[in-house]
Amino acid sequence: MSDSSTRILAIANQKGGVGKTTTSINLGTALAAVGRRVLVVDFDAQGNASTGLGIMRADRRLTSYDIVVDGVPLEDAVRTTLVPRLEIVPGDENLSGVETELADDTRRSYRLRNSIRDYVSRMAHDPEKRYDFILIDCPPSLSSLTINAMTAADALLVPLQCEFLALEGLSQLLRTVEVVRSGLNPQLDIQGVVLTMYDKRNNLSDQVADEVRAVLGNKVYRTVIPRNVRLSEAPSFGKPALLYDYRCPGSEAYIRLASEMLQRERARQAA
Repeated sequence: MSDSSTRILAIANQKGGVGKTTTSINLGTALAAVGRRVLVVDFDAQGNASTGLGIMRADRRLTSYDIVVDGVPLEDAVRTTLVPRLEIVPGDENLSGVETELADDTRRSYRLRNSIRDYVSRMAHDPEKRYDFILIDCPPSLSSLTINAMTAADALLVPLQCEFLALEGLSQLLRTVEVVRSGLNPQLDIQGVVLTMYDKRNNLSDQVADEVRAVLGNKVYRTVIPRNVRLSEAPSFGKPALLYDYRCPGSEAYIRLASEMLQRERARQAA
């Protein structure tokens, strides 16, 4: 468990194209906009969260790869972004080799957890450097990187696309969560499920939303993220959608999601 003042969330789903990176970027931006200090850890070899927050590949001198493979202190890899109070540890293609490079390390699943814990412990009494939220943008697979993220996290936030067989993919992820709980991180919880790419013109979106809510109940956020072209365009400009077009439906949805998340966190702390 992390320090109580820093909440660590792994944003995970082994399926690609469900909105993990979009959620990491825009939820992080929305939380920062209401005064929270946020760190995004780009843990995907594609490095799209870094690109979407304006960190070009030529500028990624140290990345999350250096943290988990070479033991570089977390703060050495942190970069500022265009968003006040939102920082990022970039990711790059070197992450694709982590599985092989750490194959002989019996403690490989704890690499990211140890780095984050060390940082949180050292910065516990420094409000200028302490984060309220650390969001880990996971790769679209159940690889050793995702296991590292789950081991480091307090909880999972799962973006789930409103499409046929959405629950089938989710069930595989939940089985992995149980494996991590049993052997690596007994405290790991499901913070919530976020329905993404919702299309109100499509009956299937409503059917999937109803089915997911029937199975997972209040784990599913009330806020749904619509299919929105502005969300897709923003990363090519190196900006979160909330900076690119804060009035678009996608941006407004992430602002509502951040508000709902903070309500959940207050309720959790009060329990």
